[in-house]
Amino acid sequence: MDKIKEKFASKALPLTDEIKKFVKSHGDHVLGTYTIEQVYQGMKGMIGMVTETSKLDPEEGIRFRGYSIPELREKLPRGKGGENLPEGIFYLLLIGELPTEEDASEISNQWARRSHVHKHVFDMLDMLPRHTHPMTQFSMAIMAMQTESNFAAEYRKGINKKNYWDPMYEDVMNLIARLPRVAAYIYRKTYKNSEHIEPNPKLDWGANFSHMLGYDDENMQALMRLYLFIHVDHEGGNVSAHATHLVGSALSDAYLSLSAGMNGLAGPLHGLAAQEVARWILELRKKYNGVPTRDQLAEYIQKTLAEGKVVPGYGHAVLRKTDPRYLVQQEFAKRNLADDELFKIVQLIYEVTPEILKATGKIKNPWPNVDAHSGILLMHYGLVEYDFFTVLFGVSRAIGVLTSLLWDRALGVSIERPSSVTSDWMKAQVVKNTTTA
Repeated sequence: MDKIKEKFASKALPLTDEIKKFVKSHGDHVLGTYTIEQVYQGMKGMIGMVTETSKLDPEEGIRFRGYSIPELREKLPRGKGGENLPEGIFYLLLIGELPTEEDASEISNQWARRSHVHKHVFDMLDMLPRHTHPMTQFSMAIMAMQTESNFAAEYRKGINKKNYWDPMYEDVMNLIARLPRVAAYIYRKTYKNSEHIEPNPKLDWGANFSHMLGYDDENMQALMRLYLFIHVDHEGGNVSAHATHLVGSALSDAYLSLSAGMNGLAGPLHGLAAQEVARWILELRKKYNGVPTRDQLAEYIQKTLAEGKVVPGYGHAVLRKTDPRYLVQQEFAKRNLADDELFKIVQLIYEVTPEILKATGKIKNPWPNVDAHSGILLMHYGLVEYDFFTVLFGVSRAIGVLTSLLWDRALGVSIERPSSVTSDWMKAQVVKNTTTA
């Protein structure tokens, strides 16, 4: 058993009994009430699941195992260029403790050893039409790798449910290790005439991903580490996390579960947002032949809203202030690409948009989220194919959703099966309560 796996077992397995005792003693404790509006509008704010790895606070933003992004920027190991290593945040989410540099290095070495992707996966990708969306290819590649699932093989043999976590650990580690290789293959196949680049085992996970994509600039590699760090997790209720958890609750393996999560991430209301931001800003720049004036930008925003559209990259279902992940990217941009024309537009949008959105009286959060910056930074270093941005998001988000999935198996989380009702049932409850009153 490798050191990281042994450490996870020492943390997760005792917690299983602790949770059982807690539920037995306090299972009838009422957490709150919910309304008809919440049921109809996507169950927003309703507590319905437990996610150990992160929690989203409306005012503070995301906290990973209790730590805010600014705190982790100080505490997690860093690579070249000063950005935090994704390996470090993975260790924190998995174990619940801050990693040492040695811990992060161990993760990096594990992923390097596990990163081999079987040829049939690439053969399948090569058979797809070139115009197939990168996220479709990504999800299909994850499914193709399912032939190597340890959990599926052990379940077929009849493994004891107390040991489900063990083969799931192997699947999680293998899958995360292989995702950059697959994603880079899709990128080079789709946009670079299938001129593929072999991995460099001497590089860390994020830098090697950048290398395989074709970007060896140290600042780009630093940006890739930052990107992969800040996108890893956003508690359990977002679509990609919830879909992974939901499918996994049926004891589907990591490959089947992650593919479901990535299909959710591909939606315009979730991970596709960075792509939409880039397209919107490029159209804006084209219309005004460069950086617009404040008045021109305000006009453009008003026109967008009048057409019944949203300003992409602004607003969030939970957050009620500027996303800390946006601010981290803003700091990077100010240090490394302050004179970039697209960044200047992003900065101007940040100055102008919130007041316009506030004035509508309809928007609870007029502030930017993570997507308002991410694609523009990538484009500065040459990764301009914005249809691919969501795949990068998916490589990062896999860290969070798969560690959560592993914890689900270790804790013996039940299959998710909420009750549903009809609209007639809803109406009857209102009539019943009105009559009783």
